[in-house]
Amino acid sequence: MKFAFPARMPLIDALRALASQLVLVHHLAFYGPLATALAVEFSDLSQWLIDYARMAVQIFLVVGGFLAARSLAPQGELLVRQPFALIGRRYLRLVLPFAVAISLAVVASAVADQWLDDPAIPAQAHLGQWLAHVTLVHGVLGVDSLSAGVWYVAIDFQLFALFALLLWCGRGRPWLSVLLVLMLVLASLFYFNRYPTLDNWALYFFGAYGLGAAAWWASAPGRLRLWLGLMLCTGCAALVEDFRLRVLLAVGVALLLAVGRRQEWLYRWPHSRVSAFLGRISYSVFLVHFPVLLLMNALFAHNSDGDPAAILWWLVVSWVVAIVAGMAFHRWVELPCAGWRLPSLQPYRLPGRWRLLRRRLF
Repeated sequence: MKFAFPARMPLIDALRALASQLVLVHHLAFYGPLATALAVEFSDLSQWLIDYARMAVQIFLVVGGFLAARSLAPQGELLVRQPFALIGRRYLRLVLPFAVAISLAVVASAVADQWLDDPAIPAQAHLGQWLAHVTLVHGVLGVDSLSAGVWYVAIDFQLFALFALLLWCGRGRPWLSVLLVLMLVLASLFYFNRYPTLDNWALYFFGAYGLGAAAWWASAPGRLRLWLGLMLCTGCAALVEDFRLRVLLAVGVALLLAVGRRQEWLYRWPHSRVSAFLGRISYSVFLVHFPVLLLMNALFAHNSDGDPAAILWWLVVSWVVAIVAGMAFHRWVELPCAGWRLPSLQPYRLPGRWRLLRRRLF
């Protein structure tokens, strides 16, 4: 059975726009001589951006789980018989623009390295490092990052694959699919998320992602308010056990999405073309902003006189240039890559032995 939902959700666009811009300014305050100058002249602002703006990633996680539940299992049951094609499509959607972005980061690092001596510039890349990024195993293998925030792309893919496989394990029994997801949410919130050494694995982040999925299911028309109460109690219990600001933010965003859908303003508010546009290009801005920041930092190092007003001017210009680069990347890279599909393995194209193996596996 297929379910039709409104194509646009302005609140989702606004949350994505907010999260992407906070991550952008966090990296502006974290990397390069521009960040150093900001810390000297505006220490309070710099420290806030470093400590708190990075938590906007929790918004991406919750929204990702919410949208995954909406598309894969709106009623708790996986809409397809097997999830492997879905996982493959997700991989392509993430990795194709990601591969272009890290290649741009390698070029930008080489250029910036000629002008600037700063630890923010990654070491010279090698093929194995690039392949580890493209296969999304750079985090678990401990490979040095080629760009800022690239750990998130691998985690997003892990979370989607894990979520799809949990739904597949409960196929035919929607209650079991939901139960498996919620059990892993509890395990993440009360155990895995309390150990930062696990932050290269989806289990560490599944609490926030699963809260997003639970927000979709709990907000279904006709669903008892008890479901929202259970979400709130679960989040509060996890915070009482071990208070984490990131978990508080995830619970708040999940409740916002659930209430927004129940009250139907998820699809109507806010009425802003700016947030809608920034939400659409959020992934592109996330991918391409670091190469821009490297080049802008190199220019800043050679053209700034240390004046506080000039520092703010360079910050604003760098922020604007990163958004413009994200717009171009979205238009010329992300959208064309979205049309790519994995080749279909039709039985008549495979030898008999491989046809039999394919039937047994899928």
